[in-house]
Parts: sequence; C-alpha cells; structure tokens
Amino acid sequence: MFGQFLNIIVRSIKLDKTLYKDNRNFGEAAIYFAGLIMILDGLAGAVAANTVIKTAVAMSGLTAILTWFVWGLFIYVIGVKLFPDKETKVPFKKVLTAVGFAHAPGLLRFFAVTPDLMIPIIFLTQFWIFAGLIISTKQVLNLKSNFKSFGIVFLAFLIIAFLSISFVMSKMNALPINNIS
Repeated sequence: MFGQFLNIIVRSIKLDKTLYKDNRNFGEAAIYFAGLIMILDGLAGAVAANTVIKTAVAMSGLTAILTWFVWGLFIYVIGVKLFPDKETKVPFKKVLTAVGFAHAPGLLRFFAVTPDLMIPIIFLTQFWIFAGLIISTKQVLNLKSNFKSFGIVFLAFLIIAFLSISFVMSKMNALPINNIS
C-alpha cells in the first residue's frame, strides 16, 4: 500500500497524465492517499513559511484539508455542472481525489529550509501544482481541450482568490487599529 502511495506521488510530481486515467489509482484507499498528500502539502508549506515567520503547523494541515475540499468543489461545479463536455460524467469523489493527487509537488516545500530558498520553492511548487490541476482536470473530466481545462482551473482559482481576499479584508476591518480616529 505504501508503494502505491509513493507511486502516486512520483507520477503526480512527474505530471504523468496516465495517473488520472488508470482506475486502479481511484480505488478504496485513493481518497485517503489524496487527503494525506494534502495534509503533508499543508505541513510542508508551514515548514517553508517557518523559515521566515512563525506559522501554526497544525493549522496548516487543517487549512490544507479545507483548501482541498474548496478546490475540488469549484472544479467539480465548474467542470461537471456548468461547462461539461459530452463525456464528462464523473463523481465528486474522483474529482476530489484527483485534486489531492495534483498537490503532490507541494511536498517539495519541505526542502525550503532557508529563507533564501523559501520564495523560489513556494512559487515553483505553486505553478507545478497549477499544472498538475490542469492535467488532472483534463483527464478526470474527459475534456478534449487543454484550454478548457485551464479555464476551469483558472476560474476556480479566481473564485478562491476573491473569497480569500474578501475574507481577509473583512477580518482587517474588525481590527482595533481601524477604530482609531
């Protein structure tokens, strides 16, 4: 089982599109593998961030799980419900699993052990994850176009970014410093 987990990680990091076509990778344990990848991705991000600022490691793992569900939900709704191709008939669990697998490049953030390495590694892995999401979306949703897959992932990203910025800005208005006249 551990060998299968490592195989999924390596194939995801290599951006191997056949990873998402092989139904053996979406068996009983797949959702747990995807969840574990997301938790490890969150922990790796916390380790990378801790080279510059103190970050709550446990909170990063929890945030990674939430992020996983949000990415999966938006890709599912946009790709399966709003803009499906004729062959797009896939359950949410498979989309969620593919999104988790696509985050495997984020595990490389464990190598950001110095402040000088943090920013380049985070940016590189973030673009790598984005590429993995585009590949996984195209394969899992049986899309014919790379452009459509990019559009689905990019639209999901824009919605997530808007919601995140809105949330942060609403919390900033609640800060005591904003009440100073």
